[in-house]
Amino acid sequence: MNIRLLTIGKTDNKALQTLIDDYTKRLSFYVKFDLEIIPDIKNVKNLSEAQQKEKEGELILSKITPTDQLILLDENGKTYSSVGFSDFLQKKMNAGIKTLVFVIGGPYGFSETVYQKAQGKVSLSEMTFSHQMVRLFVIEQIYRGFTILRNEPYHHQ
Repeated sequence: MNIRLLTIGKTDNKALQTLIDDYTKRLSFYVKFDLEIIPDIKNVKNLSEAQQKEKEGELILSKITPTDQLILLDENGKTYSSVGFSDFLQKKMNAGIKTLVFVIGGPYGFSETVYQKAQGKVSLSEMTFSHQMVRLFVIEQIYRGFTILRNEPYHHQ
């Protein structure tokens, strides 16, 4: 299985980017992983919240193939413990999914079209985090999930 993480906008915090790069490299020992950044939409000041979500949604969906399984990082998604999330990853691998795509939306979330195309939603927390921090948290949790599946000592219970 391949895993992709789609995000809107680049990470401009160098410390966060260093950590994202570190966990991306670590993750590459377990699974083919790609972080794909969709550039921020230009002139958002001239767009309503709904228009911005629609434009971002079009860009997100243009990156999805019919065989991809789309999972949205969403505040109303299912929450998991780290072990539960590792089970989630194992079930996706067992199901023979070719590519699992996690998506972090823009500042206002996702368009209705993106919600309709998604096969699931995951919430990292009831708290709100910056989109840049969420990238790090998602990649770290995917990495943690694979170390749990391999019974490696990274995760402690």
